[in-house]
Amino acid sequence: MYGDEATVRKILTELGDTWAVVGLSNNRQRPAYGVAEVLQRFGKRVVPVHPKAETVHGEQGYASLADIPFDVDVVDVFVNSDLAGPVADEAAAKGAGAVWFQLGVVDEAAYARTRDAGLEMVMDRCPAIEIPRLG
Repeated sequence: MYGDEATVRKILTELGDTWAVVGLSNNRQRPAYGVAEVLQRFGKRVVPVHPKAETVHGEQGYASLADIPFDVDVVDVFVNSDLAGPVADEAAAKGAGAVWFQLGVVDEAAYARTRDAGLEMVMDRCPAIEIPRLG
């Protein structure tokens, strides 16, 4: 498991409420769309990051993390595992406090790099499943 319960709780409750969701678009069929909706219901600001830079759930989208003109607390990653490592590196460069790789997104080297850089990290889990469990 990549992210113990204490780390999951810390990311969801202590590290801040601005979440950049990489891979979020207006495609309602994609998991990122529904997860972002759940995060918003729980008080998170969801910032879409997608090459199309679409506005999603009322939030302006950006083509990359570097394009976001404000700080983000958590970077939630909905890209294929082979693309996730560079996104984690960008999150560290952006100054995020945590990276969250969604279900099925696994990159052990990126996990180690991200933790070594001082960020909290969870991998192969979903915040939309975890956040309601906090009670």
